[in-house]
Amino acid sequence: MIRRLTLAVLLVPGVLAAQSRQEFAARRMALEARIPDGVLVVLGGHEPPQDFLAFYQTPSFYYLTGFKEPDAALVMVKKGAQIVSSTMFVRPKLPSREVWTGTRAGVEGVYTQTGIRGRPITELGPTLDSLARTGYPFQLVGDFPSHEVGDAGTVPNLTSDEQLMEWVKRRHPTLAVTTSVNDLVERLRGTKSPAELALIRQAVDITVRAQHEAISSLKDGMNEFELQALIEYTFRRNGADRPSFSTIVGSGPNSTTLHYNADDRFIDINDLVVMDIGASYKGYAADVTRTVPASGHFSRSQRDIYQLVRDAQAAAERQAKLGAPARAMNDSAATVLATGLAKLGLIESPTAMYDCRGGPSPTQCPQYQLYYMHGLGHGIGLEVHDPEQYYYTAKLAPGSAFTIEPGIYVREHVLDEMPDTPRNREIAAKLRTMVAFYKNVGVRIEDDYVVTDAGVEWISKAPREIAELEALMKEGSAGPAKRDAALVDRYREK
Repeated sequence: MIRRLTLAVLLVPGVLAAQSRQEFAARRMALEARIPDGVLVVLGGHEPPQDFLAFYQTPSFYYLTGFKEPDAALVMVKKGAQIVSSTMFVRPKLPSREVWTGTRAGVEGVYTQTGIRGRPITELGPTLDSLARTGYPFQLVGDFPSHEVGDAGTVPNLTSDEQLMEWVKRRHPTLAVTTSVNDLVERLRGTKSPAELALIRQAVDITVRAQHEAISSLKDGMNEFELQALIEYTFRRNGADRPSFSTIVGSGPNSTTLHYNADDRFIDINDLVVMDIGASYKGYAADVTRTVPASGHFSRSQRDIYQLVRDAQAAAERQAKLGAPARAMNDSAATVLATGLAKLGLIESPTAMYDCRGGPSPTQCPQYQLYYMHGLGHGIGLEVHDPEQYYYTAKLAPGSAFTIEPGIYVREHVLDEMPDTPRNREIAAKLRTMVAFYKNVGVRIEDDYVVTDAGVEWISKAPREIAELEALMKEGSAGPAKRDAALVDRYREK
């Protein structure tokens, strides 16, 4: 996608070092080479109505500009296969507002940060109006969701970005407008540069430290929110921006809820605890999950499910090779899970089906999906579920960054969730005893991987084997580890 550049990180949030500026410019060049002549409008995120709430830049705008302030826009005009103008529209400096929300780069400062000429954001509308008169088509990157008409024939409210473009289109009814460039930018984002992979590694390193802290500190009788607080404290103490998603600490029955994040249950000694966590470091996300027993030792039911999930993950890892088809990872993991669930008596056979939708001709689904209902993994990057190049190419290649996260979730009432059909009643009668034995056992193991010319590398090396986890819990914790000064110093490097 773009040439390889030496990693250059930010001096302070919002200020780009010279090498980083070159990388953002290379991304714009890569996009420019893939779009036809016309006007490219890239709209950034908007400041929350309450200015005391946190603002985070939209991923694609940041990917192309490196600019973190709200209410900004990039307008590029391409003519004759080259960019003839690039302008960043930003909020002007205004001390009376900056006392509330912080210093702004302003029109002059945006060039220093991005290398792009600046103009006040108040001039964006008139500029788009003027460009629309040229007849050039508009290509948009921003918040342009596909709307579906509701049951009552209503259409959802337009986003701020849609409202802006509706204003332009009303003034220029024949203007050609497309939002397909959104997808193109996401495809470009799917291949990470060496600089991006380095930031992902940092996010993962911090996340692994937090997993160590949480696992070694876990005791029955704690509340889930105590572990959440320790995890997020470890993130920030080691230089992370924030959690990359809502921290998941699910114990007992909560371990079987995929995205549980209330984190407010007291943990029982017989519980398994799923900790699905991720730090965001300079905008780049990690995503690492570990599942541990509150007692410090896996019971038989916990061990059976845990080892099966770990075996499935290992099978997927064996398929994760440079140039290999990505689908092979999922196929191998699913085969292991289905075979293992059959041996445990939780499904009738590895290929058994159930009626997942009733009616005169019931739809059939694999029985193993009663306990494993999500995908094997996803890309990571500027978002925790980031575009990944194998979504488009179906193969692992240098620049990939992704997770592998099989799981099994034995919900207490899983058999009652099936549609009421004669076939499903027969299945439930056969499986009910083993579901009762394994009920409330939820296990997910998730790790992060990057791909370089040297191959696929596992980078989230927190303990994950049963013996490793039990040993870490036996060792216990003497309190949170000291801040890693070297890691935090890197946050301040140019």
